[in-house]
Amino acid sequence: MDTPTVDVSRAVQLVEEGALLLDVREDDEWQAGHAPAATHIPLSILGQELGRLDRNQPIVAVCRSGSRSERVAAALVGRGYDAANLAGGMQAWAAAGFPVVTDGGQDGQVI
Repeated sequence: MDTPTVDVSRAVQLVEEGALLLDVREDDEWQAGHAPAATHIPLSILGQELGRLDRNQPIVAVCRSGSRSERVAAALVGRGYDAANLAGGMQAWAAAGFPVVTDGGQDGQVI
């Protein structure tokens, strides 16, 4: 089964329509910069945090380059979630000119 994949513009549209942007990067990556609307659940603890995810809400998984989030999206789809991977990850997000911020709201960076 192919993992559903979306580009940045479609991801933004899905989030605007109510999808959860799930950032699965680790704490240091998140702290350096993330999408303003993202929810952070690091891949390392995602298994124990699945209860936080709403099976009725579409999910767009994102990491730095799209590799980790592709595995997450595939696993979520396998568990019955409506999930997709953001192709190119946060690198593609930033390259497309979308905001990357710190928790304090300052300009962030993708590491």
